[in-house]
Amino acid sequence: MTHRTLHRLAVIALWALCGFGVPLAQSQELDGSLNESVVMIAKKGNVFSTALETTIFRPDGDGPFPIVVINHGKANGDPRFQGRYRPRGAARFFVQRGYAVVVPMRQGFSKSSGSYIGGGCNVESNGRVQAEDVVAVLDHVGTEPWADKSRIVVAGQSHGGWTTLAFGTLGYSGVKGLIDFSGGLRQEGCVGWQDGLIGAAGAYGKETKVPSIWFYGDNDSFFPPYAWRGMHERYVAGGGKAKLVAFGVFGGDAHAMFGATDGTGIWQPPVAEFLASIGMPSQVVPGADKQMARAAKNAPPPTDFAPLASVDKVPHVGDRGREGYAQFLGRTLPRAPPGGAAR
Repeated sequence: MTHRTLHRLAVIALWALCGFGVPLAQSQELDGSLNESVVMIAKKGNVFSTALETTIFRPDGDGPFPIVVINHGKANGDPRFQGRYRPRGAARFFVQRGYAVVVPMRQGFSKSSGSYIGGGCNVESNGRVQAEDVVAVLDHVGTEPWADKSRIVVAGQSHGGWTTLAFGTLGYSGVKGLIDFSGGLRQEGCVGWQDGLIGAAGAYGKETKVPSIWFYGDNDSFFPPYAWRGMHERYVAGGGKAKLVAFGVFGGDAHAMFGATDGTGIWQPPVAEFLASIGMPSQVVPGADKQMARAAKNAPPPTDFAPLASVDKVPHVGDRGREGYAQFLGRTLPRAPPGGAAR
């Protein structure tokens, strides 16, 4: 490791210890149409502090803007090799409605420091530990002049959806609702792991006061209907308020719905209705078309190719190849991490 690298790490560590958000240089081009930026946010510990790589998308203007947090999933293998999560399609939906979108990489993922804390087979504990990172990021974001900390929605996909449900138990001030896209954590090495999810969801429901909306499909390769229906039933039985959107079969794998272009018609109308029901902005704000026009100006021309999620349209492969492609679509972005499938 060079002296220059050591110096940069030391500077980042110092800023993290001081509680500042540290701008992070990026090799990827940031999306100017969404005012995308990346900062390192400190998460203070009893002995050591960690720095959480956090992507922020914002509307034009100074705010203050209501906040949406979007939590990422988990790929197999070393979480440090999991790339920065950039759900730009979802970010665009929320930015058009006047929200600032905050996407933290949790401890041990991507460029965030520290190590991933799995909790073994205790999936309830796993979610609660992951939720601590969301708290640290919101604590920092709430100090920014552009953020309206009295109006917050927390969402997540796959392991991020599970993190979102666990976060709901904390009663964090300003949070109005939760959005769960195929939330859970597949732990095939643990006996009865699906029943563990169901039981943990019941525990979360007992402690959560804010309403939520859940999205699950019948052909989810990670969480079958037995698991997610059981999770929802136990969550509601515990006192949790959760509307279930069971959208049936989606492409080759319902787990990929949230990140797929073809999935927008499934989740966006119910989410807009949910936002309105909890008193949060749900309609496109005046002036948003000008901001989005910057993206359209640089967009590639349309093609007549089949949509990305059309597994049956993949040429030159047999059934096994199409099954492999369906599994690929179900992975957390980026879809080709070391170690295999996403969760």
